[in-house]
Amino acid sequence: MIRFDVFTIFPELFEPFSNESLLKRAQQKKLLKIEAHNLRKWAKDKHKTVDDKPFGGGLGMVMKVEPIYKAVKQLKKPKKAKVVLFTPRGKKFDQKMASDFAKLNQIIFLCGRYEGVDERVAQHLADIELSMGDYVLMGGEIPAMAVIEATARLIPGVVGKPSFLPERLQKAKKGQKQGFLEYPQYTRPEVFSPRKGVSWKVPKVLLSGNHKKIGEWKARHGRVIGK
Repeated sequence: MIRFDVFTIFPELFEPFSNESLLKRAQQKKLLKIEAHNLRKWAKDKHKTVDDKPFGGGLGMVMKVEPIYKAVKQLKKPKKAKVVLFTPRGKKFDQKMASDFAKLNQIIFLCGRYEGVDERVAQHLADIELSMGDYVLMGGEIPAMAVIEATARLIPGVVGKPSFLPERLQKAKKGQKQGFLEYPQYTRPEVFSPRKGVSWKVPKVLLSGNHKKIGEWKARHGRVIGK
């Protein structure tokens, strides 16, 4: 079972997220565990302060290293665990990372807020700095949810039958890259007519029942998402 431990000052954001149908079911089946922790729990003053003014001046407050250090020290597991810090300058998250993360026992997410996080967190506590793209968000909570979903769906049994997963995992071949095969999907009706004289049809091969040809069609029309 993989644990997702999220350190945040807004743990309530993760209650509806972790109780969503597929993630809730996966936790009930003990395939994964999502736990959001309030960083203020590890603050030492009576006001539970987790931020302070930046040395040298700046636009806003900076999250302190001490509460984060205490939280990581208390909850990080000794084996196959990674500490992830979300920052706009970090390495861009992709499908290959999601696949690698799915093999871990624990991922700790450090969700920054305010102007940022004390640099000593990146230097001494984080195993990897991640970015979701070339833009800046208000905090790391939404990126954490995105990484959890992308990782969780690669764990056998979380989405659909475990036997379906290998079909979507594309192994590297000559001239190709390894990753997750994303191909066009169709469902009923076979023909949809939005207006008179117009018909949107499902490709005939998908209705043929010929699994070999269907597999070839998926490979030909799909796109490998990964590195």
